[in-house]
Amino acid sequence: MRQSMTGFASQSGQGLGRSWTWELRGVNGKGLDLRLRIPDGIDGLEAGVRARCAADLKRGNLQISLKLAAEEAEGGLRLDEAQLKAVLAAMHRIEADAMTEGLSLAPSTAADIVGLRGVLTAEVPEADPAALATALLADFDGALAEFIAMRRSEGAALSAILTGQLAEIAALVDEAALAVTDRQPQQADRLREQLRRVTENADSVDAARIAQELAVIAVKSDITEEIDRLRAHIAAARDLLAAEGAVGRKFDFLMQEFNREANTLCAKSGDTRLTQAGLALKTVIDQMREQVQNVE
Repeated sequence: MRQSMTGFASQSGQGLGRSWTWELRGVNGKGLDLRLRIPDGIDGLEAGVRARCAADLKRGNLQISLKLAAEEAEGGLRLDEAQLKAVLAAMHRIEADAMTEGLSLAPSTAADIVGLRGVLTAEVPEADPAALATALLADFDGALAEFIAMRRSEGAALSAILTGQLAEIAALVDEAALAVTDRQPQQADRLREQLRRVTENADSVDAARIAQELAVIAVKSDITEEIDRLRAHIAAARDLLAAEGAVGRKFDFLMQEFNREANTLCAKSGDTRLTQAGLALKTVIDQMREQVQNVE
């Protein structure tokens, strides 16, 4: 099944005195580029994330972030003696300075003091780094599965679009081939008229040279090879859509070949109907190439 390279997933969890949220955001990329924003100090976490991504993803720029916070333990409040002494000393000095300036301050209560930052704190139990890494990676697996599911969903829609565009290209190639067949009598008449003018206005005519020039003109206006190659590219593109694995790079190269043949067809057209088919073909190929940029 085809996958796109864009997607988003988020998963939250908690345990071991911590709560966390994983977020994954993916966009187009030539290769697999992982950009991680995760806390330091959790052994094996980054390596585990990278290994999981490499196993399931082949292309795309992926931003992975982990927000990790400590949870307050129930009833686990701790009085910071050093901070309390520092606060009381500061209060004593402030009161003394106020009295020197003739100011009277309202008395402070215990509730006022413990409400100051750092005096009374919630105790957070230390988590075993190995156990924490295991819990975090378990939730990361869920987020990664959700992310891949979104990429596959978008990939299915992308496949439908590309299939429709290939059908348009095939129809335009058939139209170009029909235009070539229909123009052959007029092209032959034009060549005969050109030959008549040359022979009537030349004292001596080199028959071999004329035959050579006519052959060159015929080759320059013949688009049979371009039609054949375009049809071969259509078959190759359909095979890629049905293939397993990452095919985005091959698809991108194939679109360059499509464009090259369409350009040559337009350059050789010499016919309004054929030119119109060639220009329409280039338009659809350009639209398809934009879609292909998102194929993994």
